[in-house]
Amino acid sequence: MSLPLFDAPKEIYPAFVAEAEIVLFQGDVNDFVDSLPDGSVKLIITSPPYNLRKAYEDKISIQKYLTAQQRTIARLHRILHPQGSICWQVGNFVEKGEVFPLDIYYYPMFKELGLFLRNRIIWHFGHGLHTQKRFSGRYETILWFTKSENYTFNLDSVRVPSKYPGKRHYKGPNVGKPSGNPNGKNPSDVWEGLAEEWESCFWEIPNVKSNHPEKTEHPCQFPVELVERCVLALTNEGDRVFDPYAGVGSALVAAVKQNRRAMGSEQEADYVNITHERLQAYFNGTLKLRPIGKPVHKPTGKEKVAQIPHEWQEQPQQAR
Repeated sequence: MSLPLFDAPKEIYPAFVAEAEIVLFQGDVNDFVDSLPDGSVKLIITSPPYNLRKAYEDKISIQKYLTAQQRTIARLHRILHPQGSICWQVGNFVEKGEVFPLDIYYYPMFKELGLFLRNRIIWHFGHGLHTQKRFSGRYETILWFTKSENYTFNLDSVRVPSKYPGKRHYKGPNVGKPSGNPNGKNPSDVWEGLAEEWESCFWEIPNVKSNHPEKTEHPCQFPVELVERCVLALTNEGDRVFDPYAGVGSALVAAVKQNRRAMGSEQEADYVNITHERLQAYFNGTLKLRPIGKPVHKPTGKEKVAQIPHEWQEQPQQAR
């Protein structure tokens, strides 16, 4: 077994240095990308600004937003390793109640650069804003593209236990033999949580809300375990993982945790400071993280908040 890359706290460099194991740049993503060598990053994973009128985003037209993103993506293509991947996680742009699915708008940008879509992964979560004139949104999408036909994919690193490990072939040359894989099953392209994965083919990774152990002041924070599965599957130890819109550094934490080199760029000074604090807390052993594979909490029905209020019980059924 190889020794950990991060066996002690490491220096966090403010700009790219070839030997650096952690780089955190404050400023415009394009400026940072322009400083990186060709083909130097094995995995680019991010959740770009959604332009949804959040406090930390400027409101611009969707076309201007996408045009700016296209210029950045072209730069990212240059730094992506020939065997590398891009995981682009987005939700929906909403304007006057109408939904614009951003992954559909992004797809042609990547295809124009010659990338190959391997999966359109659906990340489902259980909590979010309740809407009145449409169904409440409970998913976002990860577009996983590779730069070539020859790419890193470590399926065994992310397999999950089979629901029916005792299932056997019922015909053919392997009749009577186990039909599954002893290391578990492929987690599929619908992620409804590492917890539920033991029971179904979904990944239900909770989004980072007020009671999540990783919660910071960032309003739209990446859960670390969402990144971890991509890091484990799409990179090898020592590879570079880069988040162009690093926020509070969840992707950097996931990369360091899995023995990869971490890089991020972020404009907001407060978020850069939080990322520094989170990385130092990780090295000190004090960073609160939701363990990968931890079951998603399901109410038993005994909790008071899970019970029907007595006011509702007294109303006629049609009035509810």
